[in-house]
Parts: sequence; C-alpha cells; structure tokens
Amino acid sequence: MEVSLTTPLLPVEVIASSEKRTDTAMRLPPLAGTVALLALATSLAAAAVGPAQAAYTVTFSQAGPDVVANGSGTINLNGVTLVQSGVSVPQIAPTFGLEAAGAAGALSGYTTASGPANGFGPGVITNASTGTGDLVAIEVPGGVGGLVFVPQGYVSGAPLSDTATYTGQTFATLGLTPGDYVYNFGFGTNVDTFTVNVGGAAPVPEPASLALLGTATGLLGGFGSVARRRRKAA
Repeated sequence: MEVSLTTPLLPVEVIASSEKRTDTAMRLPPLAGTVALLALATSLAAAAVGPAQAAYTVTFSQAGPDVVANGSGTINLNGVTLVQSGVSVPQIAPTFGLEAAGAAGALSGYTTASGPANGFGPGVITNASTGTGDLVAIEVPGGVGGLVFVPQGYVSGAPLSDTATYTGQTFATLGLTPGDYVYNFGFGTNVDTFTVNVGGAAPVPEPASLALLGTATGLLGGFGSVARRRRKAA
C-alpha cells in the first residue's frame, strides 16, 4: 500500500570570591596575557553555540544555464522516530519546504522537523533532471510537523553527499528565493539541522555568540589598558 506524506510529493509506504588581590596577583607578560584572553574569547563564543552537533546543508547555485544543488554533511537520528519508508526522486517544492537531492532510491522518513513557515520560495514541485549520491530530503509544509528523510539503512552520523541538477532552470523559474533556510529536528542534546542555502549566502553567527565574543573582546581591551597603566606606574 502506498500513501503520500503531508503533501502529495514523496510517495511512501507507511511502516510503522570575592578576594582582595594584590598588585602582583595574576600578573602575566603582555604577550602571554593576550594569548590567554584570546583563548577565553574563543571559548566563550563556542559556549554560546553549545555542544557540537551534526548538520546537513544543501546549497543551490546557478551553474551556467542550470541550477545545481550540492548537499553534504551528516544526520543525527538519535532524537527522531522512524515513521515512513518508500521511494522517491530528487525534486523540490519550495513553497512546501520540500527538497530532495541525490539519486532516485529508497528512503526512510523520521519525525518531527520544523522550519520556515513559507518554505524557501514560492515554487511548486519540480523534478530534477539528474541526481547523484545519497538521496536525502526534507519536507516541512507550513513549517511544522515535517519529516527528514535519509537513505534506507543509513547509520546515524555517517557522511552524506549528493547532487541534483535542474537543466535549463534558474532560481526564478524554480521559484527559489535566495537566502539561508534552517530546519530543525530532534530533541534535547540530539537537536540537528538541515539547511537549504539558495545562492550561496554565507552563514550568519548566532546573535548570542556575537554578543559574548564582543564582551570577551571588550574584556581583552580592558585588561590591555590595565597592563599599560601598570607599566607606566612602574
């Protein structure tokens, strides 16, 4: 028996001190102090991002007369649940938050994914002219209750790589809106991301990371001023 997902696009089969410090405390040579403070700034920024996580990104670019999607990364399956399996082809439906790249083949679908409510453009379904590599997909119509798909038999965290070529197409004809669109799935420490990048836009650091890095850089400048004052006083 074959049924559809949330939209009729991917055919599937259901399976179910405070201490007073003296002037000599913590006195570092200028270079050593700078290195130590740079390390502190880096660690603060890293802490803001949180623990390292797996991530998959597919980037759409205009290659001459064609649009090419290149996907790579890993998928963490530890925070999701297998709900469907079936077969599909590489395709997109931007308005439904659907993207699939790779060679046609069998897929396993996992719940639950969420992301931009309006997808990544106004385009409706278009099948790719060709696809190579691991078939990986995301489908999140309306931004909630979606699924992430990986090749059947995929081992969580294994590397994935794929392409999809749309011959004679442009971003406009495919209904793709340039930008970076991040979809999330999984729970707790197993939250993972699937990013659709249209036009090769550079990733933007999380605001919290920038704020903490700025704070750390400010501290670094402050410590430098203190060190200069001490040297002058000496």
